Formats: sequence, C-alpha cells, structure tokens
Amino acid sequence: MRKLAGLSDEQLRAPVGPLGWSPLGLVQHLGWVERRWLRWGFAAEDVLAYPPGGDTAEWTVPADTPTAEVMAAYRAEVAAASACASGAAMDDRARLGGRFTAPDQAPSLGRILFHLLQEYARHVGHLDIARELIDGETGE
Repeated sequence: MRKLAGLSDEQLRAPVGPLGWSPLGLVQHLGWVERRWLRWGFAAEDVLAYPPGGDTAEWTVPADTPTAEVMAAYRAEVAAASACASGAAMDDRARLGGRFTAPDQAPSLGRILFHLLQEYARHVGHLDIARELIDGETGE
C-alpha cells in the first residue's frame, strides 16, 4: 500500500498508459489472487474464485465501487488467506475439492506461498513502473 500513498482517487483509478490497468485494479487483482490460492486452493473453501465476468474482470474496478471498498476487500482477503495458512506446515498439501481435485494436483503450502511471493514481487515491480509513469515517483 506504501507504493500507492499520495495518489489521488483519480490517479488510482485511471488506467496507466501502455500498461492498460489502474493501480486500484492491481490491488483488486491481488485480492483475488489471495482468495484463489489460499482459500479456494489450499483450504478448498467453496468460494467464488473469479469475479463475475471472468479473470479479466478482476483488473477492472467499476466506477461506482468506492476506493475504500476495494482496499478493505483486499485487506479482508489477506486476513482470510493468512488464517488459512496459520498453523499449517510448509509441507502440508492443499485440501482436495476446491481448486485441486486430485492428490497429484495439490501443491504444498510452501509451493503456494512461493508462488504468491513471485506474484507479489512481479506486481510490486509493475506498480513501480506505473507510479513513475503517473507522477515520476520512484520506489526503493
């Protein structure tokens, strides 16, 4: 969230030039990623894994959805994902019935968390680029 500090609501919502997505859309996407991999994937919860409209819809924030609602939904997904992983060992396998339907498909929690680390690293880099394009601010 630090990478977004200081941006106006308009800047958070406007698609960034050649990237085609808005910073707020990226936050929304990351909430869905948390849900997909930890709640639907690891815990096999019966949750909607993609927004109505499919996986591309997770990048588009409807104009009538308040920014605070997107941020709160992201934080809620992070908290729910953390709860799914708490108390589990890194070599525990994902439960069957959600994203993974067969034992040979079910990755370990460690593998899932490593994937999430890669996804976040990639998207934080994307946010660095977006932020520089928006207002010239550079990250560390």
